[in-house]
Amino acid sequence: MTVVPAETGVTFDTELETQCAVPAIRSLVRDVFTMTGDRWSMPVIRALNDGPVRFGHLMVAVEGISHRMLTRTLRALERDGLVTRISYPESPPRVEYELTGLGDTLREPVRAFIQWTQDHRAEIERSRVRFDG
Repeated sequence: MTVVPAETGVTFDTELETQCAVPAIRSLVRDVFTMTGDRWSMPVIRALNDGPVRFGHLMVAVEGISHRMLTRTLRALERDGLVTRISYPESPPRVEYELTGLGDTLREPVRAFIQWTQDHRAEIERSRVRFDG
């Protein structure tokens, strides 16, 4: 249900407001939006779509990412339970990364967002042209 409070004139979805009424949930939603909107998380997740990948392969697959940023991104994704790090007791050591079950469930919302972008591409481009004058 959409409501427009008289005092503000701002439209909001009461269901979303209710879902985000708990501060911990609101904070987590903000964190997830930040993660999915950062420069590197989605390209790393996309590079892990086909199964376990070694760090060096990820460096090549995610064009432009530095060693430090890949390490930070992988750690953040691992912290949130989206990626798992598999270390093999070999010499030299071998480490692989792969999506967890939770990380795999992110594919559908990402596909939906891509589809939405494709569906509204012309509108977005026209709006940008109008705005940029």
